[in-house]
Amino acid sequence: MQIVEYDKRYLEDVRTLLVELEEYIVSVDRDNLDHIHPEYREKMALFDLEEVKQNNGKCFLAMENDQIVGLIMGTIPKYSKKDYLDYKCPKRGIITELVISKDYRKSGIGKKLIKQIEEYFMSQKCEYAMTEVFAYNENAIKFYDKNGYHTRMLVNIKKL
Repeated sequence: MQIVEYDKRYLEDVRTLLVELEEYIVSVDRDNLDHIHPEYREKMALFDLEEVKQNNGKCFLAMENDQIVGLIMGTIPKYSKKDYLDYKCPKRGIITELVISKDYRKSGIGKKLIKQIEEYFMSQKCEYAMTEVFAYNENAIKFYDKNGYHTRMLVNIKKL
């Protein structure tokens, strides 16, 4: 397995992985709020990759036997003037996407991708790495816990 930096020739692979992730999220969404819009496959990867580009980020891909089997995207966004009013604002990298193809999960690829993005964040002088995890994605929560991440914020929801 090797890790390569995103190149536009891998766009269809990125689209496929993001759709696979969203299909999983839809399947575990107990609130039934997530869905896959008809334009999801076409547009989501482009939105994510543009966010990476605009925020000093990176997208790394895991390749096994010339096939893309995983990806991680991360950004290093700037804080606003408002943020400084109530927060110390250490430089941080944010993992925006992490997906491993179903057949390759639990093989150590996710851990290698996390390490790759964290090394990039450290090279950019980030003090923290952060990510948001869908509360019903219990596998992802356990994965991040095993890799040293912990919950700092919670989002509460109530159906009206």
